Amino acid sequence: MALQDAKAKVDEAFTARSSRGLVGENAFGGATSFLRRRYSKDLGGADLAITGVPFDQAVTNRPGTRLGPRAIREASTLQPYDPPFGWDGFDPLSEFDIIDYGDLAFDYAMVSEFPQALTAHMEGILTHVSGAVTLGGDHYITFPILKAYAAKYGPLGVIQFDAHSDLWPDDDFARIDHGTMMYKAVKSGLVDPARSVQIGIRTETEDYCGVNVISAREVHEAGIAATVAKAKGIVGQGATYLSFDIDALDPAFAPGTGTPVWGGLASWQAAAILRDLAGANIVGGDIVEVSPPFDAGGATAVAGAHVAMEILCLMLWTRRA
Repeated sequence: MALQDAKAKVDEAFTARSSRGLVGENAFGGATSFLRRRYSKDLGGADLAITGVPFDQAVTNRPGTRLGPRAIREASTLQPYDPPFGWDGFDPLSEFDIIDYGDLAFDYAMVSEFPQALTAHMEGILTHVSGAVTLGGDHYITFPILKAYAAKYGPLGVIQFDAHSDLWPDDDFARIDHGTMMYKAVKSGLVDPARSVQIGIRTETEDYCGVNVISAREVHEAGIAATVAKAKGIVGQGATYLSFDIDALDPAFAPGTGTPVWGGLASWQAAAILRDLAGANIVGGDIVEVSPPFDAGGATAVAGAHVAMEILCLMLWTRRA
């Protein structure tokens, strides 16, 4: 997209006549939808939706991820000038109708009502489109989202990038805790643990509930190709959900998160793994735990925006022309 287009283009999130195409709007101005996609509540004809979930009342340490969707959208304005790098010329922004569906509305003072509100929000989206990319928010949000996906696709395989397994034992389903969301998803039958894999783990968990693990150290030592081959072998070709907790990255690359752990993935490792997962049947995904108040220079939000773009590419790769 020619940079000179910026002299005539602004607020494409509201003024664009189409939900397709690259955008040459100034990165530093205008309405900040994700990738400058058109804001719309009309899912008719859309191939994929972006939605935000500004919720962080389930965290065990530092808050702030309620501001994540806004920061990720702002960081994403650097990307829609060109097709995404490394995808063999694949241009999902031009080939598919992608809309920014906006954020979930919920009463912040009625936390107990939040899970059902989110599940209903996602069910409404999935009635019209095959999947969505969700911008979080803390990692608890994945559990209510998986309820909606499992209702549509049946038990899912999950690829979870994370420093933590989120498998802390917790059989009180009224508790809303980002450290127990995967435990509850497995115990609820939403997730097939044999077809699920966690990448980047570097904290102890007593019982992985049958979920496969590729630790951060294994990624470092075995390399990208071996990691991807193992992950693809686990999830197979069944419907798979991809959840990326930004603390999968080492704090050197993503300081703006609530529970940072040293020894994590480098951004180049995460980028290579995500791109090489192309061909897996990714039906939905999220990027969570971006906390702008702790994000020096906005590096974490930039990483989050790139992750969201890669998830979008993975979801549409198998549907490309």
